[in-house]
Amino acid sequence: MAGDIRQRMIERTAVLLAKKGLQGTSFSEVLEASGAPRGSLYHHFPGGKDELVMAALGATADQMREALKGLSGAPAGEVARAFGRVWRTILERSDFAVGCAVVAITVAAESPSMLNRAGEVFRSFGANLAKLLIDGGVASERSQALAAMLISGFEGAVVLARAQRSFEQFDLVAAELYAIVDAAAEKRTKRRDR
Repeated sequence: MAGDIRQRMIERTAVLLAKKGLQGTSFSEVLEASGAPRGSLYHHFPGGKDELVMAALGATADQMREALKGLSGAPAGEVARAFGRVWRTILERSDFAVGCAVVAITVAAESPSMLNRAGEVFRSFGANLAKLLIDGGVASERSQALAAMLISGFEGAVVLARAQRSFEQFDLVAAELYAIVDAAAEKRTKRRDR
């Protein structure tokens, strides 16, 4: 039961961070959203808000890994499209109210440890995507750059979609990202076929 409360607090914090940012996320909102008793915050997170935010960043990384699980060996274009669908689904389900918790921390945190943790999460997103892209037919020397392009492209597209409350710009960015990944995988296939 206590583990359930702790996990709910972490998950609700990740959503609140993605929706309201670091400064906009309060302990009282976390407690209310998770249904946790008043004293449970410092019981489960003796380090306070920083410890809870770090746990939420870890949960965000886990959720992305889980969303892309099972794509090993899938064509690179399918990997890119799955990554894009994750973000599109988040925007759709939240009616453009939720973005990325990691970006929220990156733009607002003053704590070096929080920024380092956000950097670690982005690196893990990139390493996971790069491996999937290689497995999907992209040359290894291009995989990291393409993974970074997918992350930064979709993070920017999410910001545009939220600001404009529209998928118009998001879909334009997505189509270009998919075309670049498809071309990279096709180029490697052609090179192997020679």
